[in-house]
Amino acid sequence: KCLILDRAGNTCSSTLPPGRLLQRRCFSCKEVIKVTRKRKKYPSVITSELLYQDLLRSEQENWKENSARYRSMIRRIKQKLEELHDKYALHLSSPRIRFGENVYFEENGCIFLSKADDVDKANVLFSTEDTGFSDARIQRIRISPDQRYMAISLKSENSEEATCVIMKLDYSPVLEKVIPNTFSFEWATSDVLFYTSQKNLKCQEVFMTTFTDEKHTKLVYSEQDERFFVDIYCTKDRRFLTINSNSKTTSEVWLVDCSHPFKPPVLVQARTKGVIYHVEHRNDEFYILTTYGEPAEYKLMKAPVASSGMENWQLFYALEEKTKLIDLEMFSNHCIMFLQRNRHLYLDVISFVCHSVQSIKLPTWACAFELESHPEHSTSTCYFQLSSPVHPPKRFAYSFKANNLIEQAEQEVPIIRNCHTTRLLAKSKDETLVPITVFHNIKSKELHRKPLLIHVYGAYGIDLNMSFKEEKLMLIEEGWILAYCHVRGGGELGLGWHKDGCQLNKLKGLHDLQACIMLLHELGFSQPKSTAVAAASAGAVLAGALCNTDPELIRAVVLQAPFLDVLNTMLKTHLPLTIEEQEEWGNPLADEKTMKYIKNYCPYQNIKPQPYPSVFITAYENDQRVPLTGILKYVQKLRKAARDYTSRTEREGNWIPNIILDIQAKGSHCDSSWEDSLNEV
Repeated sequence: KCLILDRAGNTCSSTLPPGRLLQRRCFSCKEVIKVTRKRKKYPSVITSELLYQDLLRSEQENWKENSARYRSMIRRIKQKLEELHDKYALHLSSPRIRFGENVYFEENGCIFLSKADDVDKANVLFSTEDTGFSDARIQRIRISPDQRYMAISLKSENSEEATCVIMKLDYSPVLEKVIPNTFSFEWATSDVLFYTSQKNLKCQEVFMTTFTDEKHTKLVYSEQDERFFVDIYCTKDRRFLTINSNSKTTSEVWLVDCSHPFKPPVLVQARTKGVIYHVEHRNDEFYILTTYGEPAEYKLMKAPVASSGMENWQLFYALEEKTKLIDLEMFSNHCIMFLQRNRHLYLDVISFVCHSVQSIKLPTWACAFELESHPEHSTSTCYFQLSSPVHPPKRFAYSFKANNLIEQAEQEVPIIRNCHTTRLLAKSKDETLVPITVFHNIKSKELHRKPLLIHVYGAYGIDLNMSFKEEKLMLIEEGWILAYCHVRGGGELGLGWHKDGCQLNKLKGLHDLQACIMLLHELGFSQPKSTAVAAASAGAVLAGALCNTDPELIRAVVLQAPFLDVLNTMLKTHLPLTIEEQEEWGNPLADEKTMKYIKNYCPYQNIKPQPYPSVFITAYENDQRVPLTGILKYVQKLRKAARDYTSRTEREGNWIPNIILDIQAKGSHCDSSWEDSLNEV
């Protein structure tokens, strides 16, 4: 799932809450002596560090100078975004966890408890402010089966590691325990919690901790393969806790029986290269979501608990070709699948009682969905939210009793009526049809004169983020056209779509992007001089490659935490993610063909003196996934190439691109809160 990617201990002092990184910018006398000794022993290391600091200061001064030119525009945009946020986002109620007659929900850093029939009367169970975590955001909440304990995941903006806080929910809630550096956690019983430990972006150990009279913590599982990341999940009926060890292409699941949590985990099926599987449980049978068998797309299979090996897996439900499985939720008598088929969202409801499948097409404006938490296995209603980049989330419910979809009217979310959605197909270099989703203002005339913002990602089998963003709606209101190019390497058309755009197929994603932009211009959506491309993280590989191969197609590029030097990164096996990432990019150390192929498209390696679009990059000092050093090198090389081209040609009217790097002292690779991201946006 996408969220697995958004996942490092930290130096703490008594004056700062746990999990916060200290900014090490001052040296004590002892540290100065250490550095002086280091200079004598390792002069090249110190020189490199000093050069880095000089570059960092230079870029910060450059950004200060550049940003001053846009102050009035920044004020206007910020005011407009705040107005839109107040108008739309504040109408939304936060996702709720329903537990019998009780409802748990989070608002403004607090967790509340209320009765289902009287949500207005709520008691505060937890506050980040009161417990010393004021700079952290609540990420995950898990309530113990008897509702005596609550485990909460807290994450600060400067780190990818989270802190797990356990509250005892007596008459007056009490802080019971703090566990640093966690990723996922689940209650096996009312007083036994399992959790995974995260370090340097890796998650490979599972621990069990008890809240009985004899409290203790012990290691229950350790993953030895660097390519695998471990998380834990509790089956919907709370019968088993699953320990899931996943690489980019292969998985293995171990089970803990929740009625006997102290027994060792039991293996479901040993890892088989290329086979991904996830396990649910119902009525003494495992329901296994897996890529096993042909075609190599997700399908639902089942097997008896007593004999769970692959040889006993039987097909229960298969997805149609080019269908993307977004999520699956199990209930006592039903299974709900959220799908993307023919570029539209669908809800497939499988009845275990009637042995039937009902397929429901969701509203055509919907591009993204978020499933709400349903701890109760036997609930009669499934709640979820639908949104699009320009449509605020709207709450829906599916009733199993009535077999119908219900739009929740409780929010009064204003309806967006001024935006038109168009779905296109662009023919790529190899004749493959690539989907594009386009949004523009209905009142816009002469679309060829309007500015166009292209969005692209194309990696890890992850879909483009098409959830609601205030800035996207603002751009629509200001007459912009927004286009989302669902290129290969992403997951919009299933697992095959990802496979066709990774490793030695990565250039197909670039060809797809070229074809999408050219089709948009041919159809009268803007023109090259008014076209910009936006990409984040690994999406910058395709955007950066486009700048090298087809700079004439675009005028500007906006990159956030960009991955721009694939080759040098994949050659450095000491970096925390390199081994794990080989399944996406290939291993240049083991294969000369892979080395040449990566070098052929790598944005940093292919910079040359030529016309370039303007480039705006946002980077983070504390980014553990994309180190700042590589971005600084890219910016320096790009500026030099642009200057060299201008000085060589010296033609009248030569356009010099503006290349700006904004380095954020706070923040990390993961999404930040609305308040933290407002200035950046």
